[in-house]
Amino acid sequence: MTELDFGPVVLGGNVFGWTADRETSFAVLDAFVASGGRSIDTADAYAAWAPGNSGGESETILGEWFDTAGKRDQVVLATKVGSLASRKGLSAATITAAVEDSLRRLRTDRIDLYFAHRDDEWVPQEETLSAFDALVRDGKVREIGASNFAPDRLRTAAAIARTSGLTPFTVAQDKWSLVERGVEQQLIPTLDELGIVQIPYSSLASGFLTGKYRAGGTVDSARSKAAGAYLQDPRNLDLLAALEDVAAEHRVSMTAIALAWLRAQPTVAAPIASARTAEQVPALVESFAVQLTPQQLEQLSATTAAVAA
Repeated sequence: MTELDFGPVVLGGNVFGWTADRETSFAVLDAFVASGGRSIDTADAYAAWAPGNSGGESETILGEWFDTAGKRDQVVLATKVGSLASRKGLSAATITAAVEDSLRRLRTDRIDLYFAHRDDEWVPQEETLSAFDALVRDGKVREIGASNFAPDRLRTAAAIARTSGLTPFTVAQDKWSLVERGVEQQLIPTLDELGIVQIPYSSLASGFLTGKYRAGGTVDSARSKAAGAYLQDPRNLDLLAALEDVAAEHRVSMTAIALAWLRAQPTVAAPIASARTAEQVPALVESFAVQLTPQQLEQLSATTAAVAA
């Protein structure tokens, strides 16, 4: 089990250096931490997909903010290895080199949670876990996590860690939201069995669950194509209506309700959500105190139940 306290919501760092420049990113980080947020998730590969970027931009901005704000000790910091083109995969050599790159960009001496960004079946799991274990023993990493791993690979990794006395995965990170519920079939029961907690990404479905995407409307966002696609499923239109109803009952945003639903699911420690501007942070923060009733949870879950079947 993890010893990390993520708080109610983990701030996603994927937008830093992409849709949020340095100044805007600093404003988002300031607002989130000032409001009681205490965990941030990034990766060495963020935001390599943006024109002119090569990866490491998000970590670099975070490192500069830590230096400027002096808030490193106030947050749980998670980053990842394995997806950056120049540090691809999970070999011992890659992990050992990548962690030094991340520590330098983040301007810190330790990473609280270091994820394997995605599985690497070309490298023996013993090699990967041994490399991660060495980082924990050296004090460079506190805990390790697995992102986008299949249930059977999590089981074999847990068995190897147990029999070899290596540091086990304590946290998983996978795509999960009210409109992306496939993980509920096999992955979540596996995490429960292994004592691994989940911090889901894409918890707002590229912004769809904020309610700003509606049939016939347009939204100026880099994620509008992905989010708008959810409008093609009638169940998701019913979901938006249900979210709106529950949000009205709590007098909060639809964003807050979507995050509260996810936080109430089995194994979830906290959902990950990002903000492109400081003005979007309050919607994340107001979810901190939202507790949905069993009836409200069922009302929301029922609309997309077939997605989880």
